[in-house]
Amino acid sequence: MEILDKSSLKLPKENLEAEDFLPLLGTDYVELYVGNAKQAAYYYMAAWGFQPLAYAGLETGLKDKVSYVVEQDKIRLVLTSSLTPGGEINKHVDSHGDGVKVIALWVDDAAKSYKETTSRGAESYFEPKEIKDENGSIVLSGIHTYGETVHVFVERREYDGVFMPGYTKWDPYYKPSNVGLKYIDHMVGNVGWNEMNKWCEFYAKVMGFAQLVSFDDKDISTEYTALMSKVMSNGNGRIKFPINEPADGRKKSQIEEYIQFYNGAGVQHMAMATDNIIHTVTALRERGVEFLTVPSSYYEDVLDRVGEIDEDLEPLSELGILIDRDDEGYLLQIFTKPVLDRPTMFIEIIQRKGAKSFGKGNFKALFEAIEREQASRGTL
Repeated sequence: MEILDKSSLKLPKENLEAEDFLPLLGTDYVELYVGNAKQAAYYYMAAWGFQPLAYAGLETGLKDKVSYVVEQDKIRLVLTSSLTPGGEINKHVDSHGDGVKVIALWVDDAAKSYKETTSRGAESYFEPKEIKDENGSIVLSGIHTYGETVHVFVERREYDGVFMPGYTKWDPYYKPSNVGLKYIDHMVGNVGWNEMNKWCEFYAKVMGFAQLVSFDDKDISTEYTALMSKVMSNGNGRIKFPINEPADGRKKSQIEEYIQFYNGAGVQHMAMATDNIIHTVTALRERGVEFLTVPSSYYEDVLDRVGEIDEDLEPLSELGILIDRDDEGYLLQIFTKPVLDRPTMFIEIIQRKGAKSFGKGNFKALFEAIEREQASRGTL
């Protein structure tokens, strides 16, 4: 199947949306299955500046699981653990370690979203269902995607509660200040050998996404490793899913390492946007978040490559923030080391100054930095 390439993004946005049979309003929440939800929630609050929002567990009538919901501006994370042996959550954590299970998408009509996607070949995760409490109702439905990751469609126009029925407000004394994170810019999936096109076609056919840009092993390679990537985007551009697969190289690529330790395909990283990356990264470093580093030589000629920028180069160099430019502007980005025990999920911080791209000019420096970390783990 041919995938429509809208990499130039020259079509008027209203035309893109008019062609979109699955209107998506944004990312509603991201749910991670974790070994200890209470401690994971504390980590994202203390280190990342997320604020407590909602809780579900024994006190709300649940007998088998517990969830803590934290938020920062438009980003909502749900941290979920099992309260009993066995079951889906424990199986997921045992197989993958802590990781993203649900990418929830905010929609106007969850039942229609389910019908549109399953009629085009999506495998059902669960049929549309309505949940209610004294604050109104929410309609949910779900489909499977790569690995054991799922999309849940969330229709919440008739709900005024704190998060959704079954949750209560979580209001602990401890509320650390935020670090300026605004929204999820994109989420990257790692899939196995020769599976990238399969899942890009899934997003095109099943969800009406278009291919925004593609990178082959000539774009994303170092002396030792390579990978390939395509970026899929929905009609209004609010949801962007790059899909990566391994490519042949002399040594084991980061995608292969991820798949080995995650035990299959899954979410490699979340990119979180900020309006002031220097402030955000400084605050995160002070709270113990560790970032990949690039050699100081990267900054010797970076302005020759990207041109004039608004920021002083010195703090960017000190923090290890990367810079790249496209036809519409430039971007600033930095990547953490894995935030889990397994070398799987990490987080990107990104500030866009007009650029719509994903930092192609930084790929070599970034992946060499990842390889240095792989070498220290003995997995290169």
